[in-house]
Amino acid sequence: MNWSQSYDPLNSPVLSTLVAVLPIAVLLGALASHRIRAHWAAVGGLAVAILVAIVGIGMPTGLALRAAAFGAAYGLFPLGWIILNTIFLYQLAVDSGTFVTVQRSLASLSSDRRIQLVLVAFSFGAFFEGAAGFGTPVAVTGAFLIGLGFAPLEAAVYSLIANTAPVAFGALGTPLIALQGVTGLDLHELSAMVGKQLPFFSVIVPFWLIAAYVGIKKMVEVWPALATAGLAFAIPQFLVSNYHGPWLVDIIASVVSMGALALLLKYWQPPGHVTAAHDASAPKLSRAAVWRAWLPWIILSLLVFAWGTPQVKGWLNTISAPQIRIPGLHELILRTPPVVAVPKAEGAVFLFNWISASGTAILIAGLLSGFLLGLPARHIGKRYVETVGRIAPSLLTIAAMLALGYVTRYSGTDAILGLAFAHTGSLYPFFGTLLGWLGVALTGSDTSSNVLFGGLQVITAQQVGVDPTLMAAANSSGGVMGKMIDAQSIVVAGTATQTQGQEGTILRRVFWHSLALASLVGLLVLVQANIFVPPSPPR
Repeated sequence: MNWSQSYDPLNSPVLSTLVAVLPIAVLLGALASHRIRAHWAAVGGLAVAILVAIVGIGMPTGLALRAAAFGAAYGLFPLGWIILNTIFLYQLAVDSGTFVTVQRSLASLSSDRRIQLVLVAFSFGAFFEGAAGFGTPVAVTGAFLIGLGFAPLEAAVYSLIANTAPVAFGALGTPLIALQGVTGLDLHELSAMVGKQLPFFSVIVPFWLIAAYVGIKKMVEVWPALATAGLAFAIPQFLVSNYHGPWLVDIIASVVSMGALALLLKYWQPPGHVTAAHDASAPKLSRAAVWRAWLPWIILSLLVFAWGTPQVKGWLNTISAPQIRIPGLHELILRTPPVVAVPKAEGAVFLFNWISASGTAILIAGLLSGFLLGLPARHIGKRYVETVGRIAPSLLTIAAMLALGYVTRYSGTDAILGLAFAHTGSLYPFFGTLLGWLGVALTGSDTSSNVLFGGLQVITAQQVGVDPTLMAAANSSGGVMGKMIDAQSIVVAGTATQTQGQEGTILRRVFWHSLALASLVGLLVLVQANIFVPPSPPR
């Protein structure tokens, strides 16, 4: 028997909206308190979401629990599978000693602090955002900058400011894969839309970063390097996101950015050197050592790129891509007007494509890299087990967050909130973008923000007559600017740079940069909504 969603279950739009917002309020309040760890905050938010769905909305208990289980499964596969194997690969690179060589190869390109800052914090940080995400870039670049002679507080602040434009495509496309999961929109269309928004800021951020560091006058002295780093990142970011997909956007763009900047520095050096205090007496790296150090990341890029092509993915899916229709949930819930024109059954199909999944390509890359770098098989196996234990809390957080998002979607609470948000009317594209910013600032993750607000963005966009794909993408694009002020990132930056206890100072120094950049994204989306993406009639 089908169950129809109700968008005013308490016969009062105000009360129904207040009840619908309770799970999000509990989750964000727990995270903002800084006393509750993220995975327990997510579990608490999930518990409230289930309670609201059953008691407040009137959703049958079985449907609510199965929706939560469906979301948790999606959180573990493919999202958790990607993160687990990426961290595993990173750990093998550290164990082999090649990661230090990667650091030195980048530092040798220039002794100017401004160049090193944009090279490490922006270009190199984007590589780790694309490969691992979830705090890894800030931790790596913060420690790296200290090794180059930057003050610890500086290293923390500027690592955070730089870690913005790549975030929407982080962890091999995880934020957009999650967004696709909760909205049902086409993944490639979401990727393409974000790829039409963030490249503008990929050009802006290097200039913004160096201006924040040394002021506008000294920033202008190195404009050729900043323009090269930004454009060499933005152009591949646009092309890969629009013509391949979200998985390798940051990895390819960051490699091109680093390569272009390295080529420029062979023929040009900035005037008015701001010299870094790194060890110039270190022996020069051999070409063979550099190639060996970059080998794991080359293998990763090649395999994930191949896995993402339609031909390879299609062939792998013929081997093993079971589609599991969730019993007791699939097409048993009806979306009703005014959210849809006519009642529509919600599908619930879990695609367990374990061979063609990107995480599997990353696992193969890790195993190949480990053997090619000379690590014993026993060490590789032990490191994998340790990695599972290390990221278990993160996996629990992701599973609980996705479960919460799916309960929100299938219970219709996202629709209740979307109908309320529709009252912002023609200005909704701007405020919807800032909603994504707020979501990341409070949850610490573009993925989590997309799960929380992705469905709301789509429903509200339909209500006000804006392209749903535009607004779902705007949630992710606006969210990236909240990454520098979320508690998780600030704590990671403080830990990596040994500035614990100065988190309040770090937050104060980056907050206005975050708000200003988020507002600029909102203005861009507002322009896109009214000029480049013509509005459709509101529902």
